[in-house]
Amino acid sequence: MPWYETITRPGASGASEIRRDLWFLLCAALVLMGAGLGLRDPWPADEPRFALVARDMVRLHEWLIPQVGGDLYPDKPPLFFWLQALCLELVGSLRVAFLLPPLLAGLASVFLVYDVARRLWDRETAFVAAGTLLLTFQFFWQFRQGQIDAVLCFWTTLGLYGLLRHLLEGPAWRWYYIGWAAAGLGVITKGVGFLPLLLLIPYVLTRRSAWQPRTYVASANWYFGPLAFLAAVGVWLVPMLLASLSRPDLAAYRDEILFQQTVHRYARAWHHQEPFWYFFVEVIPALWLPLTAMLPWTVPYWRTAFKRRDLRILLLLSWVLMVVLFFSASPGKRGVYVIPAVPAFALASGPALVQALRRRGPQRVFFAFAATTGVAAAAGAIFFLLKTTRRAELLTTYGIDAPGPLLAVAIGAAIACWVFRPRAGALAYTATLAVTMVVIGFWINPAINTSRSSERLVAAVEAQTRQVQELGLVAYREGFLLQFKRPTVNFGHARWREADVEAADAAAWLAARPGRALLMDDDAWQFCFKDAVPTVIDVANDRWLLVDHGADPACVAKGHVEAARTYVPP
Repeated sequence: MPWYETITRPGASGASEIRRDLWFLLCAALVLMGAGLGLRDPWPADEPRFALVARDMVRLHEWLIPQVGGDLYPDKPPLFFWLQALCLELVGSLRVAFLLPPLLAGLASVFLVYDVARRLWDRETAFVAAGTLLLTFQFFWQFRQGQIDAVLCFWTTLGLYGLLRHLLEGPAWRWYYIGWAAAGLGVITKGVGFLPLLLLIPYVLTRRSAWQPRTYVASANWYFGPLAFLAAVGVWLVPMLLASLSRPDLAAYRDEILFQQTVHRYARAWHHQEPFWYFFVEVIPALWLPLTAMLPWTVPYWRTAFKRRDLRILLLLSWVLMVVLFFSASPGKRGVYVIPAVPAFALASGPALVQALRRRGPQRVFFAFAATTGVAAAAGAIFFLLKTTRRAELLTTYGIDAPGPLLAVAIGAAIACWVFRPRAGALAYTATLAVTMVVIGFWINPAINTSRSSERLVAAVEAQTRQVQELGLVAYREGFLLQFKRPTVNFGHARWREADVEAADAAAWLAARPGRALLMDDDAWQFCFKDAVPTVIDVANDRWLLVDHGADPACVAKGHVEAARTYVPP
């Protein structure tokens, strides 16, 4: 395949060839992960909460303990919020800042996979491994979102990078310490940041066997790795623990984040409950495409590598399996949890794909993905052109006229398939993905932003409450606080486990003074406001109720006015 050799340049080496690879990967990554940066606001479920925490860090100059809506936020450690807040300080735009850390983490992760693959194998393998990682759906899609897991994936990949450089091509004690420190920084990003350290288990178990390559030096330096880990965790943990000694609210925060949100949440998750096989059956086969579609060609290579006692493949695949099993053992599961394992899986697949992509079968698989994308987009466009009622509903609800972007994707895929043909299916798929992400980033996302970000709903509420002196929010969404231009009152963050108590607190606040109103959902209304006749605000099928009187006297008696927190937007 001349085109394949033109792209991958087998046997070529040197600094100029490496720079050429990296420029290609950088440009592709910016298109796939960065298209449309700054053209949308944070969207539910997680993005508005995280962006609000970061904005309040900058506004209040409170960096140690994350807050949301005036309430302490014990669900996650603060490192991700620090990064978002730092980006906000630098660029001044929340629309850009909340997506910058994931984008930069994605670029860095691709580079780390490329560099370690080049060191463990060769430059061609590095280019194929990093390129295939970039085309893997869960990877590039997650790094387009303003969520913690993308940055966690970077720390995990950096931890693996450091450990692999020491264990397989060392001794490289500096990288060994960096691997441990990266795991520590991962922990203060999200509690499971220690995952890279699992790589030491198969390494130790095979230490006296014939698995190669390995570098082992008996040295006391091994014991300094855990110290690097503790030092990284201590950047935040030590000041937080010291602060909790003098404040009861911080003591409660400490116990919540160290125990309830880590150990208890893992062992007895209260939401997202899925069966043990969830990741193996419902997540990995689809979301790790095209890597999983290449298994008929990668598995034989891995089998041969095991027979040759190739420690590189053993460490990577055993680590991926341990990570997936770790998350599978918890009853609470979300597909995004396993994204830290994707770079290692791509790294293990790289050597096999170097040979596989020269064959017709894998190229036809890639071509089929490109063609399927185009056919599905064309079918969607035809559907909405024929079903004018559904087209109008989508336009009214989300502000997007569906046939336009769908036809753009279909035409782009058709051109890619016509230009590259099945013999260059990987290029057809890459071009199709690029067109799709550009259409999503620059067309679809800006069009639906006012609905997805609650901007339209908040505008309707503000128009309805111009004469209201104080507006309270019950069971509010964090996106509301990002959009409201007026001060609001809330009764604590995420009190869904005690929704009736929150409703009672809101009832007491409403009854305490005239000129007040409450925005609430149907559940809160059922708890304490059934005698009130609400004003219904329904925007984009998002239904909320506005109540200015009629709170249940029993709720008023049980409620606590002091639970109210005033939030003033910047």
